[in-house]
Amino acid sequence: MAHNTIKSSYASLTERLNRFPQGAPPSDLLFAILRQLFSEKEAGMVSLLPIKPFDAARAAAAWRTTPSDAKKTLDELASRALLLDTERDGETTYCLPPPMAGFFEFSMMRVRSDLDQKALAELFYQYLNVEEDFIKALFTSGETQLGRVFVQEPMLPDSEPGGGELLVLDYERASEVIKTATRIGVGMCYCRHKMMHLGRACDAPMDICMTFNGSAESLTRHGHARAIDVAECMALLDTAYERGLVQFGENVRRRVNFICNCCGCCCEALIAQRRFGILHPVHTTNYIPKVKEESCTGCGRCVEACPVEAMALVSAEDSKRPARRKAKVLEDACLGCGVCVRACPTGALSLKSRPARVFTPVDSTHRAVIMAIERGKLQNLIFDNGALASHRAMAAILGVILRLSPVKQLMASEQMKSKYLLKLLSIVKP
Repeated sequence: MAHNTIKSSYASLTERLNRFPQGAPPSDLLFAILRQLFSEKEAGMVSLLPIKPFDAARAAAAWRTTPSDAKKTLDELASRALLLDTERDGETTYCLPPPMAGFFEFSMMRVRSDLDQKALAELFYQYLNVEEDFIKALFTSGETQLGRVFVQEPMLPDSEPGGGELLVLDYERASEVIKTATRIGVGMCYCRHKMMHLGRACDAPMDICMTFNGSAESLTRHGHARAIDVAECMALLDTAYERGLVQFGENVRRRVNFICNCCGCCCEALIAQRRFGILHPVHTTNYIPKVKEESCTGCGRCVEACPVEAMALVSAEDSKRPARRKAKVLEDACLGCGVCVRACPTGALSLKSRPARVFTPVDSTHRAVIMAIERGKLQNLIFDNGALASHRAMAAILGVILRLSPVKQLMASEQMKSKYLLKLLSIVKP
């Protein structure tokens, strides 16, 4: 009976996590991870929380308790980085972050004595790197993903050949994210910390993953990240550039909440790019390397530096030197990060603009709505934690309609004769 009760609590939490566009496929490994992070009681309580940010009064209503008691529980969960809390004008707002980028990472952003981090690391590795369902769901479902790559700014040329200026927008610059953030924090790299417990970590810097704005506010308040200023963060960015790390950040233009400095051997986003590159698990930059063949010696340093195996050496087709090789960009796999450009000793690589600009959502709300539409979960955002039976019925109906073809959607909306549904469907017109 106890086993069934526990599994029921964690199953309810899993169901709650999967109402958000970035979910977590259920499995025994996931239940084991959740048991490490949440008590049975906490799992059941958190499963009742809304998707959208909420206050203690809203949580109290869901839990049938008083706002003061609810706040104690919420603050305890926030202290362990299972919730994020934001304080404005004396009022505290909470939200349950997704597993990634979210409370999975937060559990490993510092050394903790309240968790068995070695056991967690092993569970994370099995769930993310071996079982693969989570990584596939996270990085390959839909066209809009949670993360994007930032270009190594020192590798951007002043202008392209022919005098055309290379267009670089502010939101494409990690330096601009740093300079405009309201709060900045730095913590341990979740990926390398996890691999360290498994004896597989590389020697890339550990304390170098950056959080900003609301996430930094909550994580630094509770000691999961260390508050730093712009100058220190810019110095860390320079270190990341020099070590050939890729800047992988939140896929939004405004109020970016994180930029990780990723290596190709430990970091899940780059591993996913290598495994599932054809499905575009990571949004690239708007740039791509080009090879100046007369300057390329075929040394292979760009191939060694590329974290996603997007550079290759091919025959230079030189009749006088048949063994001569040259670098080739595998464009479908390339992130456009510029790491290879830095590694080239002869200046044979430079960045150019991609033929078409990559779409970036405006903010986290915009991205969540787009991701929900693509994954057939818009109804979860519209009827967020709706307790009324009519809301649950409408959510189920909308979920079915959103999965229909455009023609069938039109027929269904005509049959429903509902202006409300027509309005909702107009949101998702192609």
